[in-house]
Amino acid sequence: MISDTFIKRPITAIVISMVLVIVGTLAILSLPVSQYPDITPPVVRISSQYVGADATTVEQTVTTPIEIQVNGVPGLNYLQSNSNNDGSSSINVYFDIGTDISNATTEVQNRVNIATPILPDEVKRLGITVRRRNPSGLLNVAIFSPKGTHNIQFLDNYTNIFVRDALLRVKGVGDIFTRTDDFSMRIWLQPDKMASLGLTASDIYNAIQEQNIQVAAGSFGTPPSPTVNLLNTKQLSMEDSAVQMISAGSLSGLILLMVP
Repeated sequence: MISDTFIKRPITAIVISMVLVIVGTLAILSLPVSQYPDITPPVVRISSQYVGADATTVEQTVTTPIEIQVNGVPGLNYLQSNSNNDGSSSINVYFDIGTDISNATTEVQNRVNIATPILPDEVKRLGITVRRRNPSGLLNVAIFSPKGTHNIQFLDNYTNIFVRDALLRVKGVGDIFTRTDDFSMRIWLQPDKMASLGLTASDIYNAIQEQNIQVAAGSFGTPPSPTVNLLNTKQLSMEDSAVQMISAGSLSGLILLMVP
């Protein structure tokens, strides 16, 4: 019996064990990562945003229609969805181990495109993101200003513009979740003044949508005469712009830019 040999010759057993450990260590160091077996199922994440909606509305108008279409995609194992009171919706689509994640992402994107026409216009305007990712975070990165020379708004904007895009280009990175905020304008409404002026929240929202645009209207003039660029701009840039917009009514402007 082999067991009797190792019991009667402990030195031989120790030597063989050491050889096995050394060979296994060398194999681990030289084995490519692509040769490791898959132990976690591939995941495709569907993210969307319905601004102003509560969790119930998001579930009924966004999450459920997408789940109905995505359900039954080839290789699907199970779905996991989450609808929040901030209007965000996230659906994790888990596939069987060994499924080609690239093909799975394409299949999910096609199913989402089928559900898009029945989604609210606000959701379609903001867009629906479909990305392959692992829900477990690999690395947490914190960015700060050591000497306090930059505020949080600058760091958030720097992270969104430079750091996030650079990390997304790293091979093997599926997605990056950031807690940074983009530059934006927050408007607080006074119900009493709105009632006295006969305005509703929808009226103010539509006014902001109409005026927060910047469209090039074209140009005329050819060299050697100066070129005149026409720019029809209504883009809001400061907090007091919203106050002036609401109080003054509809604003429009035509700016002539002389280019030497």
